Amino acid sequence: MSSSTIQLEQLNAALAGRYVLSREIGHGGMATVYLGRDVKHQRDVALKVFRPEIAAALGHDRFRREIELAANLSHPHILPLHDSGEADDVLFYVMPYVKGETLRHMLDREREIPIERSIDLIRQVASALDYAHAHHVIHRDIKPENILLHEGVAVVADFGIALAVTSSKPERLTETGLSLGTPDYMSPEQALGERELDARSDVYSLGCVLFELVAGEPPFTGKSALAVTAKRLTNPAPDVRQRRPGVPTGVSRAIAKSRLRWTRTTRPCCSCSASATRPIDLP
Repeated sequence: MSSSTIQLEQLNAALAGRYVLSREIGHGGMATVYLGRDVKHQRDVALKVFRPEIAAALGHDRFRREIELAANLSHPHILPLHDSGEADDVLFYVMPYVKGETLRHMLDREREIPIERSIDLIRQVASALDYAHAHHVIHRDIKPENILLHEGVAVVADFGIALAVTSSKPERLTETGLSLGTPDYMSPEQALGERELDARSDVYSLGCVLFELVAGEPPFTGKSALAVTAKRLTNPAPDVRQRRPGVPTGVSRAIAKSRLRWTRTTRPCCSCSASATRPIDLP
């Protein structure tokens, strides 16, 4: 019996009476996602289970606080949270199971997305981020894998461990040395491990996603996360029109603005970050 099968059986035993898990549908550096069945409501769900070391770093109290932030987000382009909790020392949260594909699947299949379709999708994601930022929550891991496509509509997933943007000094997951985010889409500050991130980091990441949608690849690529980070910190931002001639000037400017406004010398002008998504000002 494989280790994954044993883990699935253990989770089903711990969640008995609440959820029945059938199979793994995704995994990453922090968690594994399972397709499950909500016993009470008789509906399919996606149940995200954190790795033990991530759960230990978060702590149950901090996990509950951050999940509460995400659970209170209600927007048509944000995947809602149904439930969360712990079972047999495992932390998890529950989302609707969305049939369809991610933006990553679309990119892998089509490589270059039509300009108008790209603009429409990014507008939907920017709307979700603008709403979250207005409620003092940043995502920290905007990437094609976290943008679901449900009947052609973009839905942002994985707000479950979002960081609240406040003027206080809350406990941060980054204090443990664990890194959130994906190198191809991280802002320079996030790549450098800075703790005081604000909504502009999400804007930077969204600009990288738009770049990939119209150019077919992220703005910086490399054989390793370190190589990508080094290019991001030392090379000038590429012009998307060099990769895909014919990109409208307005789209090129939106990408450049979203990616260039964040520098090591730039700090938030005030505690409110709701306007931080304005650089995604598409024609």
